Amino acid sequence: MALGLLGFGLTHGSLPIPASAIGRALFSPETLTAETRYVVMDIRLPRLLMAVLCGAMLGMAGAAMQSITRNGLADPGLIGVKEGCSAAVLLLIFQFPALSLAWRPLVGMAGGLLTALLVIVLARDISRPRFILIGIGVSWAFAAAMGVFMTTADVRDVQTAMLWLAGSLHAANWTLVGLAALWAAPAFALLLFTARAADVALLGNQAAAGLGVRTTRLALLRVLAPVVLTAACVSCVGSIGFVGLIAPHMARLLLRGGQTALLTGSAVLGALLVLLADNVGRLAFLPLQLPAGIVISLIGGPLLLLLLWQRRDRF
Repeated sequence: MALGLLGFGLTHGSLPIPASAIGRALFSPETLTAETRYVVMDIRLPRLLMAVLCGAMLGMAGAAMQSITRNGLADPGLIGVKEGCSAAVLLLIFQFPALSLAWRPLVGMAGGLLTALLVIVLARDISRPRFILIGIGVSWAFAAAMGVFMTTADVRDVQTAMLWLAGSLHAANWTLVGLAALWAAPAFALLLFTARAADVALLGNQAAAGLGVRTTRLALLRVLAPVVLTAACVSCVGSIGFVGLIAPHMARLLLRGGQTALLTGSAVLGALLVLLADNVGRLAFLPLQLPAGIVISLIGGPLLLLLLWQRRDRF
């Protein structure tokens, strides 16, 4: 399905491109016109790869966060990480516009980590509902701060900020894809490496400690990795909601197994969701384009309600 969506996205748009040209663009680009080669290799392909990468990052981050908090409604966006990242990156964009793109993930991660640390300190226990409630409060505080910026900044800055905050992939390029992959790879590896210990931790702190699992260190690592994934995604394409919340629930419905299966399935389903949302937003209203973040919210809201209704006896 992912390959089908990738192929569809590469061939459809304001400039239709035959499927035969895709293979030539990848393996013998000199046989194509400069326009076709530019559209495929410099616009559509990095955008679609960024959609896949960001969806996988958000899906895996949501699965890890739900597991470590033992809360099916946990998501990096619900504990303020996404808003903390967004506020930090917006500050960088408008106060230090001359800095290179490489600084965005670093600054976004600093904002996300500080926000997560604040929520953890205030909640004192990440496995209780209080953790989510405090996170929502911190998230609202950052949202209010960004709202103040929107109402006081120059209108051109506001337009740029609104488009970026909506989760638009239109500015994706190979530099951003490389930066996202650079930060995603170690976080993916960390979550998969600690998956077996996370399965044991679900038995309870006492049982896990008796089996040799250092629960405190595991919790810190399993919170750090989703923050890094979320910050890298937000820094590159802006805020895309619902993916980290919905993808793990879909993975649990479709797959059986432990944390490894859940993390992998959530990553794949998250990638499919963002890829589908970007294709719909880019093609359904031509020549206008809707940001993927808006489309995923339109899809994710009803889908979340359906999932909650189907599993209403478990909440």
